[in-house]
Amino acid sequence: MASLSTRIVIPATNRELDIPTGLFINNEFVPSADSPNDLIHLVNPATEETICSVVAGSAKDIDIAVAAARSAFNTTWGKNVTGFERSKLLNKLADLIERDQDILAEVESLNNGKPFKIARDFDIGDSIQCLRYYAGWADKITGQTIEVDNKTKLAFTRHDPIGVCGQIIPWNYPINMWAWKVGPALACGCTIVMKPSELTPLTALMLSKLIAEAGFPPGVVNTIPSLGSVGGAALSAHMDVDKVAFTGSTVTGRKIMEAAAKSNLKKVSLELGGKSPQLVFESADLEQAANWACLGVLYNTGQDCTAGSRLYVQDTIYDKFVSLLVSKAKELVIGDGFDEKSGGGPLVSKTQFDKVWRYIESGRAQGAKVALGGQKRPGKGFFVDPTIFTDINANMDIIFGPVLAVGRFKTEEEGISLANDTSYGLGAGLHSNDANQCMRVSSALEAGTVWVNQYNLLNNNVPFGGKKQSGIGRELGSYALDEYTSVKAVHWNFGEKLDWPL
Repeated sequence: MASLSTRIVIPATNRELDIPTGLFINNEFVPSADSPNDLIHLVNPATEETICSVVAGSAKDIDIAVAAARSAFNTTWGKNVTGFERSKLLNKLADLIERDQDILAEVESLNNGKPFKIARDFDIGDSIQCLRYYAGWADKITGQTIEVDNKTKLAFTRHDPIGVCGQIIPWNYPINMWAWKVGPALACGCTIVMKPSELTPLTALMLSKLIAEAGFPPGVVNTIPSLGSVGGAALSAHMDVDKVAFTGSTVTGRKIMEAAAKSNLKKVSLELGGKSPQLVFESADLEQAANWACLGVLYNTGQDCTAGSRLYVQDTIYDKFVSLLVSKAKELVIGDGFDEKSGGGPLVSKTQFDKVWRYIESGRAQGAKVALGGQKRPGKGFFVDPTIFTDINANMDIIFGPVLAVGRFKTEEEGISLANDTSYGLGAGLHSNDANQCMRVSSALEAGTVWVNQYNLLNNNVPFGGKKQSGIGRELGSYALDEYTSVKAVHWNFGEKLDWPL
């Protein structure tokens, strides 16, 4: 049998690490049941060199993992443990992640490309907080007592764990998305079959080791690296999966929803993409608005579902603001994730790199002017420098990269109309120092999250999700618990006698 771990060296620190490469089922790393020679080869996006290979799970492996999750749900998890015990284990898991924060950040940077300091301080720091937040909820999931007739009948509700959950996470925030999915599911008592992105599965496998170390029973969390067309499809259509949660593209989200409907009508939550707008009004603090606009589209090198890729500026300040924006964007260093000066890394893959460049060329062809960037770098690595288009039209494509399209508007009504002119609705932002305007516009923007004088910052206790074609359901906050519970109504008759026959 081939080894189910590999040794890698982090070039920047010379740290040697043993990384698990097998499928994680029942707290053990195992080979594929029927395709042991199928591998997923992982690439460092900064150098284009192969990091290592991991086992590629098959549909049969998904079946085995689901069976393990079902067994755990029925015996050692689900309704068989107290909320206090679930809380204790989640807190222990958060402690272990905090202990290994530097190591996880190094591997995240190597596999995903993002700067080490951002992976460590933001992605992983936030993930630790997320798990602790849901640890606090684990023993506070309560129903209602409902008055029906005080003389004869009582009714109450129970919020039961929904069961076995398939969770499919993307490559842009591998650890963060893992925590967003795992935290509420485990707090509610669900069991999990996790399919990480085939591009970035390494930290999910490392986190799986910590699941076992923390003391979670076997089968509670299972991890199957797999191609989306194999593992993701199998989870979505599985007859013994009670719920599937997915973060990714709208195209794939539709396929998942269709498969869920055609199989067992499992519950679905989808966090999908968008063409998120920002509006800058003439009363705004232009320095701060430019900073937030840059963060909105350049953070994580633009590989963000809520990336503020469409920016509309009031015509009275347009030229001044675009000049300021370009100067701010030039300050960001896109480079190797282990370089302390880097504020952004490469795009995650050659496929993503080629797609972004096609969109940049398409933007030019559609008549947009390039105010910044738009030139390919020589050498290795999937690097794309900040690029700003001006004089855009409303039909320009979504670009999942560090590319901003800037347009103009005259009136508040026109700005709102331009912002809402999309089939998506994940995020939106506005910048204004007119309090009444902030209230009007935030109410009118059609998005699941609206930022006022800020952009792209989320909090674990605040819900997040989309409208329109940007998704169904909510993550984070207490709202996420609803995605992993099923409400049962209990009618208790203690005084009414039924006469028969009718």
